[in-house]
Amino acid sequence: MAKIEDVARHAGVAPSTVSYVLSGKRSITQETRERVLASIKALGYQPHAGARALASNRSNVVALVVPLRSGIHVPVIMQFATSVVITAREHDHDVLLLTQNEGEAGLRRVAGTSLVDAMIIMDVELDDPRIPVLRELDRPCVLIGFPSDTDDLTCIDLDFTAAGAACVDHLAALGHRRIALVGSPPEVYERKTGFATRMNAGITEAAARHGVEISIHPCEATAAGARKIAAELLAEHPDLTAVVVHNEPVVGPLLSAFREAGRSVPDDLSVVAICPDDLAEHAMPALTSVAIPAEEVGRQAVGLLMAKLAGRPVPAATLLPPRLTPRASTSSPR
Repeated sequence: MAKIEDVARHAGVAPSTVSYVLSGKRSITQETRERVLASIKALGYQPHAGARALASNRSNVVALVVPLRSGIHVPVIMQFATSVVITAREHDHDVLLLTQNEGEAGLRRVAGTSLVDAMIIMDVELDDPRIPVLRELDRPCVLIGFPSDTDDLTCIDLDFTAAGAACVDHLAALGHRRIALVGSPPEVYERKTGFATRMNAGITEAAARHGVEISIHPCEATAAGARKIAAELLAEHPDLTAVVVHNEPVVGPLLSAFREAGRSVPDDLSVVAICPDDLAEHAMPALTSVAIPAEEVGRQAVGLLMAKLAGRPVPAATLLPPRLTPRASTSSPR
């Protein structure tokens, strides 16, 4: 196994220079840094994690707080988490996963014991109880989501307000005058989760701008919930011609429920979903959708965190613009 002295000899530098490249304690020229990193890669050198942490006062570990709780679609959350883990490794950092139910105590624990250098927080609520704790802790953090008060915070997410508006803009341009939103599960709204609240705001604002009738229907993330909502929509709104779905688990069951009720998509009902592209592309019919950019959000969140760790300025707010892709599920109403 290669030692730090072997790396120094291979790169033609002193062992202390290798240590400085690894710890970032001193400024090293870019040419020397690249030569040392090339030698580390060529020799397969693995610095001792404990020794490196002692030398640099850094653990090279990032905490990722993931929401594994009611109303959350885990497969999409894992897309975010996978992106964070892969990108963190590109920056020579590991990721420690925390679950949402550890709450403020979990944040204090990992910060107080120096387990992590920084934190990424997901599933942010408008009045999130973790925000005061994050402001107290001496750890850089990035939020995937936006609370009501963003002062002194770094936040990134899809622009859900613009995403909701884009769905209504698309349907209104096709001539639809009555639209329903099949939204997140009720508990997501009860928690005042930021993305769901902003999605509703975008839908409502765009509907008013176009003079379109809109109704919002929270939906349990189950097939039974989808069937119940489909029956209610068709019974209560006979003039309904378009549906926006912001609830990934019910996309398939909802389409099936409409078919069973004798409604064809898009001939009788146009459907737009806010969901990952792979889900939209494999639905029957393929769904017009606004993509959930999980990979891009995760990658940029880590980039923001690495910049903060390096002492570089970062934007307080990063909103990714929505990308709506028309497919076979939307057309002009009959």
